[in-house]
Amino acid sequence: MGQRTPGLDPRTPDPDARWLAAVMHAAFYLLLATSLARFLLRHPGGARVPWIIVLSVVLAVLYALPPLTAALRGKHSASYASGPAPGTRPTPRRLTWLALVVGVWLVLVVLAPSFGWCAVPLFFTGLRTLPPRAALVLVAVLTGCVIASQLRLAGRYDPDLILGPPAVSAIATAVFAYMQRQAARQRELIDDLIRTRRELAATERREGTLAERQRISMEIHDTLAQGLSSQQMLLQAADRVWDTDPAKARTHVRTAESITERGLTEARRFVHDLAPADLADGGGLDEALRTLAARTARDAGLTVRFHSEGTPVPLPDRTQSALLRIAQGALANVTEHAGARTAALTLTHLDDQVVLDVADDGRGFTPAEPRPAPDRRGHGLPAIRARARQLGGTLTIESAPGEGTVLSVAIPLSPQETS
Repeated sequence: MGQRTPGLDPRTPDPDARWLAAVMHAAFYLLLATSLARFLLRHPGGARVPWIIVLSVVLAVLYALPPLTAALRGKHSASYASGPAPGTRPTPRRLTWLALVVGVWLVLVVLAPSFGWCAVPLFFTGLRTLPPRAALVLVAVLTGCVIASQLRLAGRYDPDLILGPPAVSAIATAVFAYMQRQAARQRELIDDLIRTRRELAATERREGTLAERQRISMEIHDTLAQGLSSQQMLLQAADRVWDTDPAKARTHVRTAESITERGLTEARRFVHDLAPADLADGGGLDEALRTLAARTARDAGLTVRFHSEGTPVPLPDRTQSALLRIAQGALANVTEHAGARTAALTLTHLDDQVVLDVADDGRGFTPAEPRPAPDRRGHGLPAIRARARQLGGTLTIESAPGEGTVLSVAIPLSPQETS
């Protein structure tokens, strides 16, 4: 906060300010050249001609001095041409430059009244350089000089010459003030937009961080936590039969060892890209689910079958990873809570969606009721539902006490994925 975005600093001239400065500078030199030509045509060979020519050249050089100095210093001349930013105090150097320009112009007007209309571009310079009150005083002084010079040229009293210059100066001042206010409002709007964009980006980062934390927690629950739980159960079983049945105890230990190896592989995969290790082998989702079913049957001691229906289509990595994690979580629930003897994984490829069914012949439960206490240590069904929702899918559970459970997850496919 408090930092300005580059390009929005009020000290940086905007394109409109540079354009207006270029127009005013061109108008000044055009009026100066026209006034000099008019004087030379009307007073050829006069005694004031050399002075008028010298003063005209001096005024032209003085007026061009800031952009020339900026160019020599390698700075952008537009910032000097358009003056300091509104609300900032002019530097002594710029005040001195403005005083010299106005002073030389006044001398020219006294010697040759035809130079009076060069004051119009000087209105812009004064308004851009000085604070508002001082600028208005300068505009009033320049306007009075223009009126006096035009009356001298006319040689008679003319209401148009008295009322015309104030009207021109009033219009120029009003237009400049309006442009300044519009520029200030535009800067405020852009600052608000940048601030809002930053706040939105920060909010999105926070939401992304929370979503990533949830995703990683589910990944850990579906892999490492479940593996550790299975190891604990196997080691406890080995401890119970260690003295009475050493062979069976060693079998439990070896199974726990294989689960540990698998967990280590998953942990290494987290370090790389958090992709499931079964999918990293390149066999696709069908092969990964078949491997999961065989491993669960071997580790948990129950019958697990896998079946694929329909014509397989390439699925996005995110969809494959989510379905594999869902299958892992569902089989972990079957192993730990269902008391089942058999389970079945069915992956169905349809035209517009892919469906994963996980069925078991366990004790079942009433889906509307809260999960039993053992499930409170992990994510369980909420994690499965969250994974399905992240992909725009749905979770359906059919179960009843004593009748087993069927968990079905349907993930929609985009037209690009089905073509």
